[in-house]
Amino acid sequence: MADLGNPKHTIEIIQKYQFAFQKKFGQNFLIDTHVLEKIIGAAGVTKEDLVLEIGPGIGTMTQYLAEAARQVIAVEIDTNLIPILKETLAGYENVIVMNQDILKVDIGKLAEEYNGGRPIKVVANLPYYITTPIIMGLFESHVPIDNITVMVQKEVADRMQVGPGSKDYGALSLAVQYYAEPYIVANVPPNCFIPRPNVGSAVIRLTRHQKPPVEAEDEKLMFRLIRASFNQRRKTLQNGLNNSPEIPYTKEQIAAAIESLGVSPSVRGEALTVAQFAELANWFSGLEIEK
Repeated sequence: MADLGNPKHTIEIIQKYQFAFQKKFGQNFLIDTHVLEKIIGAAGVTKEDLVLEIGPGIGTMTQYLAEAARQVIAVEIDTNLIPILKETLAGYENVIVMNQDILKVDIGKLAEEYNGGRPIKVVANLPYYITTPIIMGLFESHVPIDNITVMVQKEVADRMQVGPGSKDYGALSLAVQYYAEPYIVANVPPNCFIPRPNVGSAVIRLTRHQKPPVEAEDEKLMFRLIRASFNQRRKTLQNGLNNSPEIPYTKEQIAAAIESLGVSPSVRGEALTVAQFAELANWFSGLEIEK
């Protein structure tokens, strides 16, 4: 089978099927064997593993995953790619291709059915616009996951791993760090893709925490507080929470909650750690009990 990590073979397949890249799916195919090997290595794929690949494209990384894993389930939204995948993956009996939208797939059921409920590994080359919903969907659904190794826009990878106080720090950083340990594996320049994207990319591995590093009694409330505090970055945390329709507490309660953290009343959300947001949520949860 032709190794699609070689650009010549990628171009041949694209021409053979007269494949048209769709902007709406953010399609950029990887054509660099070193990067492919790095991704497989970072994900730690072994012959024991079930790997869920999101957006296999023409099957470039799928071929590498199939060689390394026990089984690969590749979920591709673009119907035009299905006949191509049939050809490029013909030699692999351990690959299942699903023509579906990953946001609508019951991943827990796949893990149960194909992996006996054991944690799966997720690998993906994600378009910018859908990175956050996919990653958050995977974490929030509490599907058994060992790690998620994804190619994303470089600035998104940076955002996932920064700490409080930096301009890239936000709701995504907090959410990712609540669920996982982020590690940037490699920066990937635009010339490693067809067509070339306008921005640099990075491979980031998110290793799922066995249990979150902080205890939030009500996870949903904690994430509502996080969203409200970053919706209006220029505002203080107090104003952000006061102005949010998602936060049902009085001005006095909000002021008291912030005071309980031992921080200045004029603090901004971007200065708080995930532990402090959990503490804030737990303070509000304590109110619920008194009602």
